[in-house]
Amino acid sequence: MRLQETLQRSLRSEIEMNQKQNGYTLSKLSKLSGINHGHLSDMLRGNRPVTIKQLDALAKAFGQPDGWLYEMYTEECFVNERVSRPRVIPYLVRCAEIGLHECIQQTVSKLLDDRKNVSILFSVAEQLFEKGKHKESVIFYKLVIENEKDSHTERFAISHYRLFRASQGSDAEENWEAVIRFKAYRNRLSENYQLDGLLQLSTVCFVLQRWGEMERYADELRSLAIRVYDDELRKRKSKKECDPLKTERHLVVYYGQGFLLKGAALQMQGQYAEAKKYVQGYSDLGWFQLLDDIGLKEVEKFRIWAKANLYTYSLLMGEITVLPEYLEFLSNHPVEIPAGMLTMMEAASKYDIDIENILEQYSKEIERFFEFKEPVNIGRHYNFRYHKTVYELKRGRIHKALEEILTSLNLADQLKNHQAFKRSAALFWAHRHHASQHHERIYQEIMGRFTE
Repeated sequence: MRLQETLQRSLRSEIEMNQKQNGYTLSKLSKLSGINHGHLSDMLRGNRPVTIKQLDALAKAFGQPDGWLYEMYTEECFVNERVSRPRVIPYLVRCAEIGLHECIQQTVSKLLDDRKNVSILFSVAEQLFEKGKHKESVIFYKLVIENEKDSHTERFAISHYRLFRASQGSDAEENWEAVIRFKAYRNRLSENYQLDGLLQLSTVCFVLQRWGEMERYADELRSLAIRVYDDELRKRKSKKECDPLKTERHLVVYYGQGFLLKGAALQMQGQYAEAKKYVQGYSDLGWFQLLDDIGLKEVEKFRIWAKANLYTYSLLMGEITVLPEYLEFLSNHPVEIPAGMLTMMEAASKYDIDIENILEQYSKEIERFFEFKEPVNIGRHYNFRYHKTVYELKRGRIHKALEEILTSLNLADQLKNHQAFKRSAALFWAHRHHASQHHERIYQEIMGRFTE
């Protein structure tokens, strides 16, 4: 208790010292900080605790940097050795936001003297995650997982789910490790989190080209979405007061994506006719009974994607006659151009179709592929370049093919996708005797980066 009082006096004495140095009266300091005059007086006398929001306001009033006196604030969070949730949670959130790791460690160490305080760490993690501070939330979710006594609690499963979401980036190997860590806990989540989790698992597997796993998660998503939809209809009919379903996306999104992702997985395995069957599942979702304005917009998106994918499957099955219609469709829906270019490039390389005029027409849009930052779109860009390599080789344009190979290698390096990298590296090696010194130098630079 004596140590606590010393630290509290130290915190307050620092505030008072800055007040004197700046020549502020209590009224002036109250006005500058926005803290009620009476509250400020009680706080400085030790009759009222200091909140982290108030400490930040005082720091601003004194012209001090973010995190001012935070190292003295830890004991403000404990009263007679009992933790104050209203003070410690905002404090840890702020420490994480501004990167004060020593303050976090000091406070967490004291909190974990009682394992019941794991709930506090979970609350901190959730607040950070909801603020979009995903990386900052990671340490707290890990602490929950490491210190939770009961591994069957929902917060334990949610922590695994959040870690999975927070760890998604452009590194394919890290993304797959995150899938492995999370997948065992997906069925322990409540249905709203399961829907989001399965959608994310399917999407990550698409980027990683894990088609079998992607199919399985798409099947689970479709089955769960149908079950949740039926439950929601029953709730509406019963007219009982129920909590609304809380999901990141509208329920119709999970339903439609269950079909769409299944078709995409089949497409990537060359099962185009089978993939076509699943288009019916999302081509017209106007019958969905729980639609609001957001839901109606999602239904329209699925309608467009269904039309685009029917063209895709037809082209990839060698039905070249649909090409003029597909080009007209793309002109009316420019957002579909990246996916459309990939489809046409793959079909052209597979069936030896001349698409020089199309590549020229969309040259500016293709150039913009280099602006892609998200793993899904970088992966799409990689596949476009790989198929273009095959296309150029079939036309005997070895120099252009080597340029495409080097571009695809660079994209595989960005994704840290070993399978994609090896596939392109093998192509370069097979045609290396045609490579110039310039090609060789770039190849060695990329190889050096990938193996670091």
